[in-house]
Amino acid sequence: MSFKINDNVTWVGKIDWELRKFHGEELSAHRGSSYNSYLVRGSEKTALIDTVWRPFAGEFVENLKKEIDLKEIDYIIANHGEVDHSGALPELLREIPGTPVYCSGAAVKSLKGQYHQEWNFKPVKTGDKLSLGDRELVFVEAKMLHWPDSMFCYLTENNILFPNDAFGQHYASELMYNDLVDQCELFQEAIKYYANILTPFSKLVTAKIKEVVGMNLPVEMICPSHGILWRDDPLQIVNKYMEWADAYSEHQVTIVYDTMWDGTRKAAEAVSAGIKEADGSLGVKLYNAARSDTNDIVTEIFKSKAVVVGSPTINKGVLHSIASLLDMAKGLKFQDKKGAAFGCYGWSGESVKLINGLLEEAGFELINKEGVRCMWNPDQDAVAALKALGKEVGSALA
Repeated sequence: MSFKINDNVTWVGKIDWELRKFHGEELSAHRGSSYNSYLVRGSEKTALIDTVWRPFAGEFVENLKKEIDLKEIDYIIANHGEVDHSGALPELLREIPGTPVYCSGAAVKSLKGQYHQEWNFKPVKTGDKLSLGDRELVFVEAKMLHWPDSMFCYLTENNILFPNDAFGQHYASELMYNDLVDQCELFQEAIKYYANILTPFSKLVTAKIKEVVGMNLPVEMICPSHGILWRDDPLQIVNKYMEWADAYSEHQVTIVYDTMWDGTRKAAEAVSAGIKEADGSLGVKLYNAARSDTNDIVTEIFKSKAVVVGSPTINKGVLHSIASLLDMAKGLKFQDKKGAAFGCYGWSGESVKLINGLLEEAGFELINKEGVRCMWNPDQDAVAALKALGKEVGSALA
């Protein structure tokens, strides 16, 4: 499959309808994804921007041959060395050896490290340009968005930004453009992508967007390397990134728990009841961490002003779904969010103290430094204490 974006640019990527896990098993992709590759023709030269994931390399090269004689590709642009974008390079360069590969200096190291090939690398830096004849590609380094080797490129005359992983989504659609797809699905996948991948780099996101805006490059379309293309008001996703990068939250609390014999579930529901009593306008979402998708939970935490976390005590610790989630939250470096803890126990009861410690390590400000411990199944007194914790959380966010 290929389609013409305009007279100069053709999409030659792959839509992956079956994808459900990404980055190994780390990231869920409920709606599949795409690996967007672009063939850019100028009056004198032709460039290929990115390729596709390795499992589709053979298919990609064969389809590309139907679009163009491979020998007519003058340049290959590797905006990012990660294998979902560079995976077809080995097969492609076996067909057209010696074709120059333009990438950042860090990408040279990344690509050599992954493929162990001495390709014809042409390192570029911000402001460098590559002429295609009647138009140019302008390169912009984008370190840590989200790898050290990441970069954007911009096509003059057509005014298209190719930002690789920025502004993308794991979202498969034959419709391909932002104005044609379901808007709820689109922005749900866009914020999930940001929350789970780009949150740790929010300060860099803000700085890079300001840098690109400062270059005064008109943008008529944004073509990321995953998901749909932004042609209708393309800067709307840029504005969303600026909003998401600025310690984003909605008027929401997320309660996350795991439970062994339903005691901690009942405790979570009591905390929820207390929050609603304190502030009926607060959105409250409850998730059993062991039975819910981790990346969906992370997205809701990203959207929340606070997270309340519960686990029973097991072997003087917490259940592994909670420990894993809080470790993930630590790496994501959420900004300006609050937290609180609760849990049931039978004899030793360390979980609440441990959760509080994990929340603080992850950068959450504790609303209640003690939390609520319930011995065995919550009785009326315990339920009252849990509701009081909920009220304290709700009041703290008013």
